[in-house]
Order: sequence, then structure tokens, then C-alpha cells
Amino acid sequence: MATDPDPYRVALVSFPGVRAFDVSVITEVWGTDRTDRGVPAFDLRRVAADATPVPMRGGLSLTPDRPLAWLARADLILIPGLDDHLPPAPQPVLDALRRAHGRGTTIAALCGGAFTLAQAGLLDGRRAVTHWNLVDLLRAEHPCVTVEPDALFIEDGNIWTAAGTAAGIDLCLHLIRTAHGAEAAATIARSMVTAPFRTGTQAQFIEHPTPRTDRDADALASVREYALHHLHEPLAVADLAAQAGMSARSFARHFAAATGATPLRWVLDQRVAAAQKLLEHTDLSMPEVARRTGFGSEITMRQHFAARLATSPRAYRASFAAHASRRPGTEPPAPAHA
Repeated sequence: MATDPDPYRVALVSFPGVRAFDVSVITEVWGTDRTDRGVPAFDLRRVAADATPVPMRGGLSLTPDRPLAWLARADLILIPGLDDHLPPAPQPVLDALRRAHGRGTTIAALCGGAFTLAQAGLLDGRRAVTHWNLVDLLRAEHPCVTVEPDALFIEDGNIWTAAGTAAGIDLCLHLIRTAHGAEAAATIARSMVTAPFRTGTQAQFIEHPTPRTDRDADALASVREYALHHLHEPLAVADLAAQAGMSARSFARHFAAATGATPLRWVLDQRVAAAQKLLEHTDLSMPEVARRTGFGSEITMRQHFAARLATSPRAYRASFAAHASRRPGTEPPAPAHA
């Protein structure tokens, strides 16, 4: 009789000063059993230098259930953000993270957790991101790190970092999508009532010198909804602008302010996401997947998969189709968000 595969092992690294919000996000994503909805089984463990409850802001505490040695078994190591970014993490934690990285384990830090990675020396010579309000501090404290000011999350050398707060959710869902497929990420996102992924950069949240009217916001939301249902058709900026009742130039400016991405970039991201679902859930040929998602040709689709996912459509199907039941496809999956 076949047995279920071992669950995916996830380590939440805890020590005094970690942020309760990030701990909660990690626990919600990997600590909730959704196997009845097709999500793989996860084994989330709270790892610390000792068994002492870890205090967190707001009168909360986190009780560790595994020692740092458990990191040797983990498939993924997660570091929450911090309440104070200058005090160093405990030396045993930093040493354990260095050993884990030496073994090739994927490590991800949310928000100010990038400071912990930097203290361990794991970001030296690498690109990283943190909350936009902490960019200058990270640069000043760790000059060997190339700090990117705008990205929502970024990867360099199997180390992931994310911008502030909600971007930690984005990174967690992206890590699910990378390891387990788009449908698993979408299922978790639906249960969290959040978008499976956001396009753009954190620059869209720093300042809004020209607030949009409610009418403009409604028009842009309507256009995004229209685009999601017409991905198989040509979607030029002029066509989308006409849907919004704006000039192409005004539409592009307002769209970028709202999403942090150009209309073209946003549409391409949606097409890649739609193609991922078709590859996971149907046996449609590559040319047919490309046609239904608006890429026009398998070559074009392959180019955009390589640019965004660092893989090919065929390799993606081979990796993730096993996570979902395969069925003959008739229509693209319904869009998960607008």
C-alpha cells in the first residue's frame, strides 16, 4: 500500500524581539492543515536556542517546540521581522543559520528579518530588500549588502528577503507557489482572503502625491476585471484605456500608481498565472495553453516563464501537475483576484 510522502518541513526561527505579526503569517500559511483542499502537508516547527517561551510585543509569547539542531532537517527556514533592528540575534541562532545555508537549505526573512541574515553575514555581496523605512538603516549597518529599495521580495543565492508587513504574505505565498504550485498558493490565499500574488513594487506604498478619485479607482478595478476575463485577446494599452474612458497616457500613469506596474507588465503577470493553472490542471497542448492565455505562441510563453519563474512551461507542468488532479481543459480557470 502506498504511503503518503513525508510532510514538507518548515522551521520558524524564534528569539526575543521577533514580530508577532510575522509569526502569525508564517503560522497561518504553513501551520494550518489544508490537505482536504489539495494543499500538501506541512510540518511547521518553532525552533529556538532553548525551550524558554519567547516574549513578543503586546503581551504575547511563543513556545518553541524544537531546538536549533532541527534546522538540519528543515526544507525551509523562516525568520520573522523584528521589533528592534539593531541588537544582534543570539549567537547560537546566527551560527545555526550559517550552517543551514552551508547545507543549501532555503532561508527566507520577512521584513526586518533581513537584519538577522545580515548579522549572520549571509547577505554580504548579495541583493536584499526590507521595509522601505528601514532601507537606509540596513545600508548603514551592513554596507556589504546591496539593498534594493523597491522590490516586494527578492532572492539571491537561495536566500529570500521581503519588504514590510504585507509583503511578507506575498513572499510566503510565492514560496508556496515555487515549491508546490500555483493552485496550492491560490488555495491558501483564498482561505486568507488575500491575493495569490501582487504585481509591482513597494514604491507604490511610499507616497501618493496625486490621490486618485473614487471614480478613477473604480474604473481601474473594472479594467483589471475586464482584462482577467479577456487574457486570450490582444490587450494593448490603448484598448484598456478605452475601457477606462481615459487617454492612453493618463491611463498608464494612473494604472502604475495603483498597482506599481505598467499595464503591460501587469497583463503579462496575469497571463503567466493563468498559464500556470492550466498547466497544473489540464492536458492541453503547449500551443493551446499559449493561445488561451494570450501569449500567442509557445515560444513567447516560454520566454516569459523563463523571465518570471526561471523555468519552462514543460518543466513547470512536470513538477507541479502531480499536485493537482489532471482533467481535459475547456476554459481557463476563473481569475482569483482583480
